[in-house]
Amino acid sequence: MNPQSSPLEVTVLTGMSGAGRSTAADALEDLGYFVIDNLPPALIGKVADLARSGERVNKYVLVVDVRSGLFVEDLIDALSDLEATGAQTRVIFLDAADDVLVRRYEATRRRHPLADSERVVDGIARERSLLENLKGRADVVLDTSSLNVHELRDRVHEVCLGEHRPGTLQISVVSFGYKHGLPVDVDLVFDVRFIPNPHWVEELRPLDGTDLAVKEYVLNQPVTPKYLESVTDLFSLTLPAYESEGKSYLSVAFGCTGGRHRSVAVSEAFVGILEGLGYSATVRHRDRLKE
Repeated sequence: MNPQSSPLEVTVLTGMSGAGRSTAADALEDLGYFVIDNLPPALIGKVADLARSGERVNKYVLVVDVRSGLFVEDLIDALSDLEATGAQTRVIFLDAADDVLVRRYEATRRRHPLADSERVVDGIARERSLLENLKGRADVVLDTSSLNVHELRDRVHEVCLGEHRPGTLQISVVSFGYKHGLPVDVDLVFDVRFIPNPHWVEELRPLDGTDLAVKEYVLNQPVTPKYLESVTDLFSLTLPAYESEGKSYLSVAFGCTGGRHRSVAVSEAFVGILEGLGYSATVRHRDRLKE
């Protein structure tokens, strides 16, 4: 099939300097995307015109950052123009905690592009302020603070190889433990610590929420079916509304104390709920193997 019979697909890869844009761009290139680095937003329309006139490539990644200047409004306008012509667009924003970014810069001895002084933290603060609106516009925010190179590649592949393509709702589910910190790259967070904890059942403690015995313990608690029924009602209402508003990506997190038992079991059950509602999802258990 001629690739140009498929809609033009444009992914904008942006985010904080030091958050892993180069690694993410390499991962996308491995998936067959044509990657253009540091493209001024004013030229995005030109690239789209060239892509439509070509014979081979219809998937582009445009890597943009603050080196392009105060570009945020221009970038948002360029994406709106692309969408008006039928192109499928998405913005992937890479972020990381300030202390992590500082350590990465210190390890590489690089100078931050916006650091007027010798203090890396000053450049990070300025960049974060400039990118605030773009982060709010992003379809997907990936927090790379605790990810190594291989894990970041996996997350990028998860976003771009999901069963749903841009223009439909792609859902990502994650379980986590509150004692390991809240995930910052999710849209909705649900606390399931009200469910009795298998941790206090001696034979269940060494297991996790993917084991049948733990699943049965969690899902057979009197409160759990009522909770899942309420969750089903909530998402049967909100998912079609998200789609009608043009949202392409939705990330949902379920948290318990340690992230090993209750949140894992409920996340797995939630994927089944989504399937019953006509949606599919990927699931990731962030803290399942942690102590």
